[in-house]
Amino acid sequence: MGKLLCDPSGAAVAEALPPSPAPAPPTPLLSWAAPAPGPELSTSPTGWDAVWALEDQQRRRLNRIWERGVAWKPSPAPGETEGSPSAVVLRLDHGGEVESDGNCLFTAARTAAAAKADARELRQRAVRRFAEVYAAAGDDDRGAVDAAVRHLYAPDLKAGWGVHVVQEIKMLAPKAQRDSLDAAIQELVDIGIQREIAAETIYKERCIAVDNGDSWAKYMAISGSAEDEHDIITMQYTEEGLLTIDENRDGRAAAFGDDIAIECLATEFKREVYVVQAHGADAMVDEDNCVFFLPHRPRGEICEPQPPIFLFMKGTAWCGAGADHYEPLIATVLQHVTPDKAAVVL
Repeated sequence: MGKLLCDPSGAAVAEALPPSPAPAPPTPLLSWAAPAPGPELSTSPTGWDAVWALEDQQRRRLNRIWERGVAWKPSPAPGETEGSPSAVVLRLDHGGEVESDGNCLFTAARTAAAAKADARELRQRAVRRFAEVYAAAGDDDRGAVDAAVRHLYAPDLKAGWGVHVVQEIKMLAPKAQRDSLDAAIQELVDIGIQREIAAETIYKERCIAVDNGDSWAKYMAISGSAEDEHDIITMQYTEEGLLTIDENRDGRAAAFGDDIAIECLATEFKREVYVVQAHGADAMVDEDNCVFFLPHRPRGEICEPQPPIFLFMKGTAWCGAGADHYEPLIATVLQHVTPDKAAVVL
């Protein structure tokens, strides 16, 4: 699952990250398989017809992209002229369903990139990449990252109601302290305070708000497993006040992937990552524009000539147009289609 940031200032979350510091001894890069030539063009595509929960306009557009492909041109290598690399046309096939367990970004990226590391390891490596850059950043750059994190996970509840009906605040409860937190909540309940208000009070006093780069790293490390150090507490608000609290008592909630995590994965793979997002008909977009490609560039050199990694997100309503679930797309070289005939040019 995931969130794509709609920042009123127009600045993407990933752009808040500062320039990469001088490289430390690198973690071994992840491995992947080169794209194989795809089958010859079929006149009756079936791949997207089998994908569930797509609207008709989404399916028609995705089938046209499947038929005609996506044109991608590698960046010139050092010493090459701008026109040296030749463009290739890639067919994007749906890579299959991914479990909705909060780890879908990392599971989908693993499949799309044919990586050997499992989803949990990919999550941990993305967090380590972020922590290295954040620790080496200057005050201004760290402040920009902190502001982006607050926008996502600790929004100002006095603002934003013209866009959102419900806003969420994320808190981190140390697993070792759950018993003492429960006892403190019960003390307030015993003196007549409503259970959810008591819980809100204690969690805000004693838990970690996800409002800066350090707490983001703790949050994004959570995969919903017993090895996690923290549990995620989610408090939902409407403009009238507290709506509900998900206390996550079984500790199964995982941190959804976001734009910052996607950029960290791009850096880990040394490849661009494109989120292919499909909007529903009630998102007030026409059919030709209901599917678009959101690029996330790695911090540093791109490993050429490997093509981008493609991930799919689908939305079925305007309020959910950012979608909340990643699925893998498998890129293969589409034969006998020239770049000028491609459905999309990246």
